[in-house]
Amino acid sequence: MQTQRETSAEAEGRALRTTTELRPDQMAQLLQDTFSQRVAALIAGIEDPKQVGRWARSQNTPRIDSENRMRAACQVFAFISDCENQHIARAWMLGMNPQLDDDSPIEAIAEGRFKEAMAAARSFQRGDL
Repeated sequence: MQTQRETSAEAEGRALRTTTELRPDQMAQLLQDTFSQRVAALIAGIEDPKQVGRWARSQNTPRIDSENRMRAACQVFAFISDCENQHIARAWMLGMNPQLDDDSPIEAIAEGRFKEAMAAARSFQRGDL
């Protein structure tokens, strides 16, 4: 029988592997489909939500800072989805989180607080919050 720590480590490893393999257009599509074009734009740190659609259609590519934010959001989402399910992961990503000073994980990622968002995801997975 596996321990919760091993399961968590495996889920985190799968999330990292999955996210590493995603191209920017795939990340944009995933975030747009999961959260909305407007929320995906917030995550990426851009003002024009339609730009996310252009990225998803491979009409152009995001700047590196936008790509990093999208990759972090996809990784955290994949981790929670693997531990729970996509519906819970979506709600968790959008909801207030006391570990993030009541910001949502999406807001934290949009602000570049990637490590804090992943730490909050780990806490959630362990049942701490």
